[in-house]
Amino acid sequence: MLATYNTDLTAWAQHTAYLLREQRWEEVDWEHLIEEVEDLGKSERSAIGSQMERVMLHLLKWEYQPQRRSDSWLDSINDGRSQIRRKIEDSPSLKHYPEEIIDKEYRRACREAARQTGLDTTTFPPTCPYSTEQILGDWLPD
Repeated sequence: MLATYNTDLTAWAQHTAYLLREQRWEEVDWEHLIEEVEDLGKSERSAIGSQMERVMLHLLKWEYQPQRRSDSWLDSINDGRSQIRRKIEDSPSLKHYPEEIIDKEYRRACREAARQTGLDTTTFPPTCPYSTEQILGDWLPD
């Protein structure tokens, strides 16, 4: 089964599900199954982090380049918020995760905002000026 895991993850997953349903425990590739289950949680957290950075990036651009505001920035903010809410709905244990990563993702958003706008990173506050509620809600900077 190792070759299938390494060559076709989807086929391996389908076969593993079949083995589990049939309770054929001795045939299950436990090492890779455990690895995949652990990675599933990491993937969900990574997706939330990526969307947090995306939302904060566009909030910074919205606030610090008001003359360039666009519907695409607004769409990106709204889509990012929606993606985060969806992940949390699917995995309620991640409800507090955005608060845990806000500082790290804010630093990333600042670096990217500086790169995209041409503004110096020192233009932006050294700590996140937005609350988690503002980031995830319907709020926009003035």
